[in-house]
Amino acid sequence: MEVAPVSELVTVTSYGRAAGSARVRVFDWLDWLELDARSATYMGGSSNAPSSLLRHPKEVAVAETGLRRLRSEMRGRRLLLSRQASPLSSGALERDLLAAASLGVYDFDDALYLPTASLTGRLFPKERIWRRAVEAADTVIAGNSVLADQASQLNRNTVVIPSCVNPNEYRMKTDFHLSETPRAIWIGSPSTERFLQAISAELLHAHRTHGLRLTIVSAGEAPLGALDAMVDRVGWDIGTFANVLASADFGVMPLPDDPWSRGKCAYKLLQYGASGLPMIGSPVGANREVLSLSEGLAPETESDWVDVLETVINESATARAARGVAGRRAIEAHYSFRAWQGEWCRAMDVE
Repeated sequence: MEVAPVSELVTVTSYGRAAGSARVRVFDWLDWLELDARSATYMGGSSNAPSSLLRHPKEVAVAETGLRRLRSEMRGRRLLLSRQASPLSSGALERDLLAAASLGVYDFDDALYLPTASLTGRLFPKERIWRRAVEAADTVIAGNSVLADQASQLNRNTVVIPSCVNPNEYRMKTDFHLSETPRAIWIGSPSTERFLQAISAELLHAHRTHGLRLTIVSAGEAPLGALDAMVDRVGWDIGTFANVLASADFGVMPLPDDPWSRGKCAYKLLQYGASGLPMIGSPVGANREVLSLSEGLAPETESDWVDVLETVINESATARAARGVAGRRAIEAHYSFRAWQGEWCRAMDVE
């Protein structure tokens, strides 16, 4: 029987490159290091919602069959498995894939160990998948220290590697004079747009007093209630998002202080920093460190949000530029692929 060379790398993700987590945690690393890998992406899209699975039964059958075939082909191969292999898994598939590989590495960037109340979450509990994958992996890569603390209780070989950006892919903001119409920006997935509701009153106050507009870069289209009066939507596009970010005056990232949010990896703030944008974010989980390193503003209460919005709008262009430059430097030094490539290569045993 032919045995694959030990240098061969296989990646398994639930989604293709269009999905944020898979792109950031797996495919961007492959691109940065110019690594060849055999990639299994389930159906290759950005959604495995039950409705999507029901509409594509043949594709689901092919994906499930392919993953089980892959399990028997992992000998002599390195595996990087992100989050979960299949939306229909109980964790046994992920466990077996990781155990069969010559080096099985499990990567996760959300608090997947928390139970979910949805029907899908009860039928295919992510916390069970997470536990089985963590226990079976040779190495676990966690996106921040909160996640690593949980994983290290089950697997002592757990390392922290934050979500990273390539600053060279971002357009650095150069003019920090406030736009004629002040503009905040938020970038993210449709499922997290709801976090903006927590600061809707504060944003609307700035809209009334300063004419503030909010650009939302997202694939979402759902109404946001009263916020719609100040929102301009821009669809996320890999070719244009960097220019859209740099056109804003500052970025915002509100989060509730709950166990799920404490497991988030601050990726919005990293994108703002890479663009040289002054940033405002809730000091929750990984956000706290990014904000501290980037001279960002960290409101904790509703009145704090009113105050920091006033601050960033009213301060001088020089002060905003200082925040933007500090953010860019922080990203380059602490959250770039260049800064973390040694750690990632050691975890993956890549020379």
